[in-house]
Amino acid sequence: MKDQKENIVLIGMPGSGKSTVGVILAKVLGYTFVDSDLLIQKEEKKLLKDIIAKEGQEGFLKIENRVNKSIDTEKSVIATGGSVVYCQEAMEHLKKIGTVLYLKLDYQILNRRLSNLIGRGVVLRKGQTLKDLYEERLPLYEKYADHIIDEKKTDAEGTLQKILEILQ
Repeated sequence: MKDQKENIVLIGMPGSGKSTVGVILAKVLGYTFVDSDLLIQKEEKKLLKDIIAKEGQEGFLKIENRVNKSIDTEKSVIATGGSVVYCQEAMEHLKKIGTVLYLKLDYQILNRRLSNLIGRGVVLRKGQTLKDLYEERLPLYEKYADHIIDEKKTDAEGTLQKILEILQ
């Protein structure tokens, strides 16, 4: 791999396949797989949805920022939480230690995949819809991405192939 940073960082909406594709990608590359949502749950000793319920959106984002900016790893595929793009320090750190890939999914497909947002620990403000959230985050994902992986008409395997082509 030419001029490759030591880590691959996956960003995107919940349901875009960051964890699914990330695990397979790590196996293919011989890397470690890191799920930042699981790191948050481990550090806080609570499920994401419980952290959000207790701390609120702002409190959760502070925790997410702290945990993500402290990730210190190499030769890892890092799957981030969908809301990490609200955490500027965390994103600057992740861009320093890795190549950031945005897994871009069309809203219609995303809407079908995400039936239970609350159970997934998705950070929604009161009255905010999934469509609102999607439109709010899209420019942030694009801003931080080194590469955008368009997942239109593809499955996890197809997404993996697109990523491997970029990394060649």
